[in-house]
Amino acid sequence: MMMMKRRLGLLLLIVLLIGVDQLTKAVVRRTLAHDPPLHFGVLTLIYTTNSGAFLSIGSNLPPNVRAAIFSGIVTIVLGAAAVALFRGSIGTLAEEIAVAAIVGGGVGNLIDRLLFNGRVTDFLYLAAGPLHTGVFNVADMAITFGIVWLVIAWGLKPRRREVR
Repeated sequence: MMMMKRRLGLLLLIVLLIGVDQLTKAVVRRTLAHDPPLHFGVLTLIYTTNSGAFLSIGSNLPPNVRAAIFSGIVTIVLGAAAVALFRGSIGTLAEEIAVAAIVGGGVGNLIDRLLFNGRVTDFLYLAAGPLHTGVFNVADMAITFGIVWLVIAWGLKPRRREVR
Protein backbone atom coordinates (compact mmCIF):
# COMPACT_ATOMS: atom_id res chain seq x y z
CA MET A 1 0.00 0.00 0.00
CA MET A 2 2.84 2.41 0.86
CA MET A 3 4.51 1.72 -2.47
CA MET A 4 1.24 2.43 -4.29
CA LYS A 5 0.94 5.82 -2.54
CA ARG A 6 4.53 6.59 -3.47
CA ARG A 7 3.90 5.77 -7.16
CA LEU A 8 0.71 7.82 -7.11
CA GLY A 9 2.62 10.77 -5.64
CA LEU A 10 5.25 10.49 -8.38
CA LEU A 11 2.56 10.31 -11.05
CA LEU A 12 0.90 13.39 -9.54
CA LEU A 13 4.24 15.23 -9.64
CA ILE A 14 4.70 14.35 -13.33
CA VAL A 15 1.15 15.41 -14.24
CA LEU A 16 1.49 18.64 -12.22
CA LEU A 17 4.76 19.55 -13.95
CA ILE A 18 3.29 18.86 -17.39
CA GLY A 19 0.17 20.88 -16.53
CA VAL A 20 2.05 23.91 -15.17
CA ASP A 21 4.46 23.80 -18.12
CA GLN A 22 1.72 23.62 -20.73
CA LEU A 23 -0.42 26.25 -18.98
CA THR A 24 2.43 28.76 -18.75
CA LYS A 25 3.40 28.18 -22.39
CA ALA A 26 -0.23 28.66 -23.52
CA VAL A 27 -0.47 31.93 -21.59
CA VAL A 28 2.82 33.11 -23.07
CA ARG A 29 1.76 32.24 -26.62
CA ARG A 30 -1.48 34.21 -26.13
CA THR A 31 0.00 37.22 -24.35
CA LEU A 32 3.67 37.67 -25.27
CA ALA A 33 3.88 36.32 -28.82
CA HIS A 34 3.38 39.76 -30.37
CA ASP A 35 4.53 42.00 -27.53
CA PRO A 36 7.94 43.31 -26.50
CA PRO A 37 9.73 41.59 -23.61
CA LEU A 38 8.62 42.40 -20.07
CA HIS A 39 11.43 43.19 -17.60
CA PHE A 40 11.18 42.52 -13.87
CA GLY A 41 14.63 43.13 -12.42
CA VAL A 42 16.76 40.07 -13.18
CA LEU A 43 13.80 38.28 -14.83
CA THR A 44 12.68 38.99 -18.38
CA LEU A 45 9.61 37.42 -19.95
CA ILE A 46 10.20 37.06 -23.67
CA TYR A 47 8.45 34.83 -26.19
CA THR A 48 10.62 32.67 -28.39
CA THR A 49 10.62 29.18 -29.83
CA ASN A 50 13.47 26.73 -30.01
CA SER A 51 13.88 23.86 -32.43
CA GLY A 52 16.95 22.56 -30.61
CA ALA A 53 17.66 21.32 -27.12
CA PHE A 54 19.13 23.22 -24.19
CA LEU A 55 20.66 26.52 -25.41
CA SER A 56 19.49 25.65 -28.97
CA ILE A 57 21.92 22.74 -29.25
CA GLY A 58 21.04 20.84 -32.40
CA SER A 59 18.84 23.56 -33.90
CA ASN A 60 20.99 23.62 -37.06
CA LEU A 61 20.50 19.90 -37.73
CA PRO A 62 18.33 18.92 -40.70
CA PRO A 63 14.63 18.81 -39.70
CA ASN A 64 14.33 15.02 -40.09
CA VAL A 65 17.40 14.42 -37.89
CA ARG A 66 16.08 16.87 -35.26
CA ALA A 67 12.70 15.09 -35.29
CA ALA A 68 14.35 11.68 -34.94
CA ILE A 69 16.47 12.84 -31.99
CA PHE A 70 14.19 15.25 -30.14
CA SER A 71 10.93 13.41 -30.70
CA GLY A 72 11.86 9.79 -31.41
CA ILE A 73 14.83 9.10 -29.15
CA VAL A 74 13.54 11.39 -26.39
CA THR A 75 10.21 9.52 -26.39
CA ILE A 76 12.03 6.20 -25.99
CA VAL A 77 14.26 7.53 -23.18
CA LEU A 78 11.33 9.13 -21.33
CA GLY A 79 9.32 5.93 -21.70
CA ALA A 80 12.19 3.84 -20.32
CA ALA A 81 12.64 6.27 -17.41
CA ALA A 82 8.91 6.17 -16.62
CA VAL A 83 8.86 2.36 -16.72
CA ALA A 84 11.88 2.17 -14.40
CA LEU A 85 10.29 4.75 -12.11
CA PHE A 86 6.95 2.97 -11.78
CA ARG A 87 8.53 -0.48 -11.46
CA GLY A 88 10.42 0.81 -8.45
CA SER A 89 13.87 0.22 -9.89
CA ILE A 90 15.25 3.75 -9.52
CA GLY A 91 16.54 3.63 -5.95
CA THR A 92 15.86 6.17 -3.22
CA LEU A 93 12.85 8.47 -2.99
CA ALA A 94 15.11 11.43 -3.77
CA GLU A 95 16.24 9.74 -6.99
CA GLU A 96 12.63 8.88 -7.87
CA ILE A 97 11.56 12.51 -7.42
CA ALA A 98 14.46 13.62 -9.62
CA VAL A 99 13.52 11.14 -12.36
CA ALA A 100 9.85 12.17 -12.10
CA ALA A 101 10.88 15.81 -12.60
CA ILE A 102 12.94 14.85 -15.66
CA VAL A 103 10.06 12.80 -17.09
CA GLY A 104 7.51 15.57 -16.42
CA GLY A 105 9.71 18.23 -17.98
CA GLY A 106 10.67 16.01 -20.88
CA VAL A 107 7.04 15.21 -21.67
CA GLY A 108 6.15 18.92 -21.43
CA ASN A 109 8.72 19.81 -24.07
CA LEU A 110 7.84 16.75 -26.16
CA ILE A 111 4.20 17.90 -26.29
CA ASP A 112 5.38 21.22 -27.73
CA ARG A 113 7.56 19.48 -30.33
CA LEU A 114 4.64 17.32 -31.45
CA LEU A 115 2.12 20.19 -31.55
CA PHE A 116 4.28 23.00 -32.93
CA ASN A 117 6.32 21.52 -35.77
CA GLY A 118 9.30 20.49 -33.65
CA ARG A 119 9.55 23.79 -31.76
CA VAL A 120 9.39 24.37 -28.00
CA THR A 121 8.01 27.58 -26.47
CA ASP A 122 10.52 29.36 -24.22
CA PHE A 123 9.88 32.55 -22.27
CA LEU A 124 12.05 32.97 -19.17
CA TYR A 125 15.37 34.79 -19.23
CA LEU A 126 17.53 35.66 -16.23
CA ALA A 127 20.28 38.29 -16.28
CA ALA A 128 22.20 39.60 -13.27
CA GLY A 129 25.17 41.69 -14.28
CA PRO A 130 27.48 39.57 -16.43
CA LEU A 131 25.62 36.37 -15.50
CA HIS A 132 22.74 35.38 -17.75
CA THR A 133 20.87 32.34 -18.95
CA GLY A 134 19.48 31.27 -22.27
CA VAL A 135 15.71 31.55 -22.67
CA PHE A 136 13.97 28.60 -21.00
CA ASN A 137 10.62 27.33 -19.71
CA VAL A 138 9.09 25.43 -16.77
CA ALA A 139 9.88 22.04 -18.37
CA ASP A 140 13.54 23.04 -18.69
CA MET A 141 13.59 23.98 -15.01
CA ALA A 142 12.13 20.59 -14.06
CA ILE A 143 14.66 18.73 -16.21
CA THR A 144 17.59 20.78 -14.86
CA PHE A 145 16.36 20.35 -11.28
CA GLY A 146 16.06 16.59 -11.79
CA ILE A 147 19.51 16.23 -13.31
CA VAL A 148 21.18 18.36 -10.62
CA TRP A 149 19.32 16.43 -7.90
CA LEU A 150 20.44 13.09 -9.37
CA VAL A 151 24.06 14.23 -9.61
CA ILE A 152 23.98 15.39 -5.99
CA ALA A 153 22.21 12.21 -4.80
CA TRP A 154 24.68 9.99 -6.63
CA GLY A 155 27.61 12.07 -5.38
CA LEU A 156 26.47 11.73 -1.77
CA LYS A 157 25.85 7.99 -1.98
CA PRO A 158 28.31 6.00 0.11
CA ARG A 159 30.66 4.05 -2.08
CA ARG A 160 31.31 0.36 -1.47
CA ARG A 161 34.93 -0.62 -1.20
CA GLU A 162 36.08 -3.61 -3.15
CA VAL A 163 37.75 -6.26 -1.06
CA ARG A 164 40.80 -7.83 -2.66
